[in-house]
Amino acid sequence: MDDSHPLQKEVWAGGAAYEPYVGRWSRLIAREFLSWLHVPAQGHWLDVGCGTGALSRAILDSASPGTVTGIDRSHGYAAFARANVRDERQRFEVGDAQALPVETETYNAVVSGLVLNFIPQPQRAVAEMARAAKSGGVVAAYVWDYAGKMQLMRHFWNAAAALDPAAYDLDEGRRFPMCQPNPLKELFQNAELSDVEVRPIDIATDFQDFDDYWLPFLGGQGPAPGYVSSLSAERQAALHERIRASLPFALDGSIPLVARAWAVRGFRLARP
Repeated sequence: MDDSHPLQKEVWAGGAAYEPYVGRWSRLIAREFLSWLHVPAQGHWLDVGCGTGALSRAILDSASPGTVTGIDRSHGYAAFARANVRDERQRFEVGDAQALPVETETYNAVVSGLVLNFIPQPQRAVAEMARAAKSGGVVAAYVWDYAGKMQLMRHFWNAAAALDPAAYDLDEGRRFPMCQPNPLKELFQNAELSDVEVRPIDIATDFQDFDDYWLPFLGGQGPAPGYVSSLSAERQAALHERIRASLPFALDGSIPLVARAWAVRGFRLARP
């Protein structure tokens, strides 16, 4: 296999592979994220870049919504979400976050989980999210703190860059400088949202053993797994051992890590 590492090797299509990699942790972030938004019951929600439906499922479970619409550009993710999130209040559609196929001023809450930094023009996506919100409605998102306390990815990229200089530029911490408080706040303020706030949300990401940590990186979904799939078997083995040596194992063989997301929210200005 070619050992070059072009960014176009990234794949976002297979929900079953994404779930053990990031989906399971996104759901934990989503719970605290939703409680922060204080959206009244029976509200209409739009989940932009809904992926496998992790955030939509959390909305259904904890926010007592009237309706939830999930939109993702991946047909594979939308199909996975439809098959795994079954609720009469929920529907999933295929669409572009930069040109949302929804009417203006329709939703009480417009949210997005772990996707803004992967959109080619995030400023357009946030402007579209603001357009979709009702006057006074909340617009909010969360992204990983790639450069800091998203530890499962930091251990991965630190090891990869130590072995391969080409991995340095693939590191999400370097690729996505927007995933920090000040750039996120500015992004939402530029979309003419009011009362913009940014806060950290930390969760425990405890892995049962090294296989629980490593095997999701073999699924091919996202930058780090895409990088692994580009490597020869020999180089995969070297990366496997480098990461194993860097992780903080507990006495029982588990791996206690922390994942931080930055959450941002603002409100569409009420019209006179």
